[in-house]
Amino acid sequence: MLGYDAFEILDPSDAPAPAYGCGSLADLLPAVAAGLGVPGFESGLLLEPADRVCVFLVDGMGWELVRRHPEYAPFLTSLSAGASPITSGFPSTTATSLASVGTGLTPGVHGLAGYTVRVPGRNELMNQLRWVPPVPPREWQPHPTVFDRVSRAGVATAQVSSPLFAQTPLTQVALSGGTFLGRTTGEERMDLAASWLAEHDRALVYTYVSELDGAGHRFGVDSDEWRMTLNTVDRLVKRLAEQLPPRSALYVTADHGMIDIAPEDRVDFDEDWELSAGVALLGGEGRARHVYAVPGAAADVHAVWSEVLGDRMWVATREQAVAAGWFGPVVDERVLPRIGDVVAAARDDIAVVASRKEPGESSMVGLHGSMTAVEQLVPLLDVRT
Repeated sequence: MLGYDAFEILDPSDAPAPAYGCGSLADLLPAVAAGLGVPGFESGLLLEPADRVCVFLVDGMGWELVRRHPEYAPFLTSLSAGASPITSGFPSTTATSLASVGTGLTPGVHGLAGYTVRVPGRNELMNQLRWVPPVPPREWQPHPTVFDRVSRAGVATAQVSSPLFAQTPLTQVALSGGTFLGRTTGEERMDLAASWLAEHDRALVYTYVSELDGAGHRFGVDSDEWRMTLNTVDRLVKRLAEQLPPRSALYVTADHGMIDIAPEDRVDFDEDWELSAGVALLGGEGRARHVYAVPGAAADVHAVWSEVLGDRMWVATREQAVAAGWFGPVVDERVLPRIGDVVAAARDDIAVVASRKEPGESSMVGLHGSMTAVEQLVPLLDVRT
């Protein structure tokens, strides 16, 4: 094992925490709702009001990735001129980000604080994307969604997404409210979103595609498959923009970016006796780990993870991560036990995988979760009529 003097250990307080309160995904829908004139909403993110608003979230479409490929995303590139990115939350992962978007709350409040987190009081991890093992959705995330509040205020509200997501627990806790409209293809979703806006004088519609994220995980973001999928997304955004009725605003954003991690830059937790010593559960994902220690071992686990990985990952105790604002300015008491005794977020090109416990995730080429710019920064592009 390397000594502490062999390298400089990264300070968790130096990690670039998300721009909660002024420029994060959690600030987007509250700003939209305020612009629609719905009482009780305010946001540090200032958006021009509109009567009809569509939010189009593209899974895995990081700001830096789009900017690298103007030839595959000409329409998105044209929209990005003069625009600035916003940040996802931490971790930069789908379940956390969708909850931040839909509730307008930070991860420390809505409580979906990672890809997998420990169920308090149980020695068991919960996958918050797949909702396995099942826990009561409204106990896990008790706050109302922005969609529900906006719908109750009289705004015609809809989610246009895959029919597979109509009744999932994640949809219930993050995106419910108004009308769910299931459509299979991206083209159908774009057309229906535009029709919904045109049919209502005051409207909010949310739509979503996931194929870009899937291509990144399977083939990597430096692949022809990913670039061609980006081109498809670009055409979908253009298709929707060209159909917007008068007095509309379209916001195009994403839940996270992605980075390709080579096999030689992966540390296998299942084969590393130092990292696994004293660990009861390994949560999170390769770029953003929640590490749950056996009773009494938290300090030792933190020391070892810092010594082995601390020059490439921000390795924090739970208390340090909370104090640094990784999960937002406030972390509710019910959420604290879901956060690891140790939280490790990658700064460099590295991932902590678990080849036996997580064979599917460990085989992915593109990964995300941490606070680097390529993972954390997401577009906020707008079209107005």
